[in-house]
Amino acid sequence: MNLKKQLVMMLAIPAVLIGCSNEPNAEEEIYNHLENAVTQEEGFKEQQQPLIELEQQEKDLYDQIIDLGMNDFEQIKTLSQEAINLIEQREAKLELEKASIDSAKQEFDKIEQYISDLETDEQKEKVNQLKTAMENRYKAYNDLHDAYASSMELDKELYTMLQKEDLEKEELEQQIDKINASYDQVNELNSTFNNLTKEYNEAKREFYESTDLNVDYGDSENS
Repeated sequence: MNLKKQLVMMLAIPAVLIGCSNEPNAEEEIYNHLENAVTQEEGFKEQQQPLIELEQQEKDLYDQIIDLGMNDFEQIKTLSQEAINLIEQREAKLELEKASIDSAKQEFDKIEQYISDLETDEQKEKVNQLKTAMENRYKAYNDLHDAYASSMELDKELYTMLQKEDLEKEELEQQIDKINASYDQVNELNSTFNNLTKEYNEAKREFYESTDLNVDYGDSENS
């Protein structure tokens, strides 16, 4: 219930490629698709703060419900339904987030057609390492998405249960235990995803450095 789902976005490389030919070579084509993938993740980035705010609003409602006990059942029912409405908003944000990640992955996959045209074995090795990093990151995101969605379903079950006047304490405690275990898993997957994103960003940097691309990293050195 105290989750702060903050995810790391793919690194945007602020750069102007100097000296590009009218006909982009393989390096430049790959660069363009990699940076377009970052653009596709803007929708993912835009969902992070709203998700955090919705989580906090829901937690505030949960705290109010716990403070009430069963002394004001009608108020508990009202607050529980409000919490369910917030979860449904979170679910909508999560699906927008996933659509953005999926779109970025589709853009990334377009680099495949240019790999054989790279000039050196080092470049091919670096871009294949980059592909592996992306595949790992994408899988980690899907695992995280599914775990987070399951946790929200458990949350909804809890708030539905709280609208039952004959709710047994043992039943409530069991549900809360399930939720806590579920969010423990989400937090672990969240950490894994963020670490893999950092690995991906480093692999992308290494690929760029293996090419003749004139990439200005700007302030991203400290990102």
